[in-house]
Formats: sequence, structure tokens, C-alpha cells
Amino acid sequence: MRWRAAAVLALLAAPACTTGPNYAVPEGAAINRPAANGAFASGHDKAFAQADLPDHWWRLYGDARLDGFVAEALAANTDLRAADANLRRADEVVREVTAGRGIATSVGGGTSLIRASPPTGVNGSLPGTAFYDTAISLAYPLDLAGKIRRAIEASRDDAEAVTAARDNVRVTVAAEVARSYAAACSANLTLAANQRVLAVQRRTLDVVRRLQRGGRGTAFDVTRARTAADQSEAAIPSILATRTAALYRLATLMGRAPADYPRDVEACTTPPSLTRPLPIGDGTALLRRRPDIRAAERSLTAATAQVGVVTADLYPQVSLGGSVGLAGPVGSIGSVGNAFTLSLGPLVSWTFPNRRIVRSQIAQAGAAADAQLAQFDGSVLESLRQTETALSAYARERDRRVALGRAEADAATAADQANRLYRFGRTDFLALLTAQTALSTAEANLAASDALFIDRQVDLFRALGGGWQ
Repeated sequence: MRWRAAAVLALLAAPACTTGPNYAVPEGAAINRPAANGAFASGHDKAFAQADLPDHWWRLYGDARLDGFVAEALAANTDLRAADANLRRADEVVREVTAGRGIATSVGGGTSLIRASPPTGVNGSLPGTAFYDTAISLAYPLDLAGKIRRAIEASRDDAEAVTAARDNVRVTVAAEVARSYAAACSANLTLAANQRVLAVQRRTLDVVRRLQRGGRGTAFDVTRARTAADQSEAAIPSILATRTAALYRLATLMGRAPADYPRDVEACTTPPSLTRPLPIGDGTALLRRRPDIRAAERSLTAATAQVGVVTADLYPQVSLGGSVGLAGPVGSIGSVGNAFTLSLGPLVSWTFPNRRIVRSQIAQAGAAADAQLAQFDGSVLESLRQTETALSAYARERDRRVALGRAEADAATAADQANRLYRFGRTDFLALLTAQTALSTAEANLAASDALFIDRQVDLFRALGGGWQ
């Protein structure tokens, strides 16, 4: 019988297959489509360069303050700190699951009192003897069905998904720091434009008042001039509120209290700007770079591995175990007369599961993997949509900004001409007021476009997924 036991042991210790499917990118996945890997449909404008986006895209602005703000935010942002903690937890889960394929050790022991019953008719009780037994047991899981291997695979994929999620937070933080910094500087530009228009309108109001006193103007002219100045002045508080909100947002992103915002930004009037075409790469580079796509794929691979974890429940769980122990009377502990026990062999545990239940669980895991595949495809398509939309919005805002610049220059010329004509009595006040209103509108539109243009840049950089290594 010894050869049979040896054969069984050898069979149990032999390498076995791993249950469940091995992950491979599905042939029909959206990430494999030619249309997803070519040049961007909206990327042929002269505003763009067909070059790879650098990791630290904000350095393209050449703004030392912005570089410092981003560096501080990436070191102290609270969302990033939480993401780092989640990553540490995921790494520990991998270590925990990996430890499941190691040797398990247990130590046990106990005592017992054995006392014989007295013979019939004899009063009292016979003395008893106390015995002890101790044992150290070891068990090593053979993992013949690969359940532990699949569980380790799934935990590692989950950890990689958490890593990608952390990288995605970095993308968001860097983009929002640049956006908040630019918003504060742009608000000051808008404020300066509004104050220039207000200064012109106040000078016009003074002129109209003098003309009224000299008999060349009317009270109606004064009222209209004062109304225009009041409207421009009324826009200032909301601009200041916008600037303050941007400063508070910048401070919070950098891990500071809102009141501890960078004071030098409060007077910034030069938003960050690019001096060269924006590098965008192509679809292949985008899909390789975007952290949310990587997170979606890692979640898919983890879900695929979980199918194998559940499938392994159809097979027995086998361990190679052994134990060493001593037993004997308590009074003879340590003497050579105690009994020595030794056992070694396979430990088989098979619950004979309800196969219909396990098959249902396998089907559930498969459906979960299909859902993750759909989310993976959705992430790919959504990233392409976001990027194409951002490219188009940026290019069109660039065109709009150029046109608004021409309109502002023409409005300024017309307002100056109307002012001189009015002073010499060549036109009425309504023409002057109309020209100044047009200038005010053109100045405000150009300032708003400048701010929106930078915002569109940040949207595009964020869609391109830069900001992590």
C-alpha cells in the first residue's frame, strides 16, 4: 500500500492548471479600432502640433509661479493624499492575498485527567492520572485549481487600477491649479478693462455736465451718461468675487487654508499663455496615456481573474500538511518516556458544493466581467469624445478671440471719433453713447474670451491626460 500512498502524494503535488480564462484585450474592443488610434479629426488646425504631450505640460507656459503652485499641490493636495492612502491599502491587500499561498502554522495543546471507576461495592474513588498532549501543525496549500493564483492576480489588477485612479487625480489637480491661477489673473485683466471703460464714461459724464451748464446739453444727456457709468461700475463687484473665488480655490488645491492664498497672484495681470502650437499627439498616444482608461482595463482584468477564483470552487482544496507532537503524563514532561507523534501527508478538503450554485456564481462573475468590458469601451470612447470636443472648442475660441480683438480695436477707434465729433458739435450725444457702449461691450467680450481661451487650453490638457509619469 505504500506505493499507492506515494503515487497519490506525487499526483497531488504535481503542477496543475489554473481555472478560468486568461485575460487578453478582446479583439472587438474599442481600443483596437483603427478610428480610435489615428490622428484626431479636430487636430488639423494650425493651433496644434503633431507632437507628443510632455508629462509636465504646465511647463509649456514658461511660468515659474505656476510650476511652483503645481509642485506644491502635487505634494500637499488632500485628494492626492487620500489617493496615496488608498494605494497603500491596495498594496497591503496584495500582500495579504499573496500570503495565502504560504505555509500556515498552528500550535495546540491540552491536558486531561483519566480516573478509573472503583470496583462494585468499594466506596471512594481511585486516584487519577493527568495527561498532556502538544502538537505543532504545518499546512501548505497546493492550489491545484489555481484559486489562490487567480486571487493574487485579481488583487494585483485591483491595485494597478487604484494606481491609475491616483494618477487621474494628479491630472485633475494639475489642471485645476492651472485653471484657478489663470482665472485669478484673467479676472484682473477683465477688471482692468472694465475700469478703463468706466474711466472713459466718467470723463464723458464730466463733459456732458459742463455742456449742460453751458447750455449745449440736456439733463437727459447727463442721466444717460451717468447710467452707463453706473452699469460699468456695477460689474466690478462680481469680477472681484470671481477673482477671490479663484484665489481661494488655488489655496485649497495646494493644501492651504483659503485665507492663505498666494498674495502675489492677487495682483497678477498676466495669465499664463503659450507661445507655440499646442502638442497633442494622436489617438494611440492618448489611449496609452489616459489613466482612466488604464484603470478601466485593470478593473476588467481583475474581473476576468475573479471568474477563475469562483470556478476553482468546483474542485477540492488540497494542502500538504504535517504535525509533530508529544504526549504523556503531566508528571513526566520532558522525560524520554513520553510518546512522540509525527504525521505527514496530503490534507484534502472538498465540500462537494451544489454545482448549480457554483455555476450560477461563475455566470455572475462572467457577467461582471462583461460589464467591465463595456465600461472599458466606454472609457475609450468617452476619452476620444472629450479630446475631440476640447480640440474643436480650443480652435474655435482661438478664432473668436482674433475676431474680438479686431472688433475691440474698431470700437475703440469709433468711440474716439464719436467723442471728438460730439465735442465739436458734429454729432449728438446718442451717437457718442452708442459708440462708448459698443467699446465697453467689445472690451468685456475680449477680456471674457481671453479668460475662456485659457480655460479651453486647460480643458484640452486635461482631456489629453497629461500630468503623471
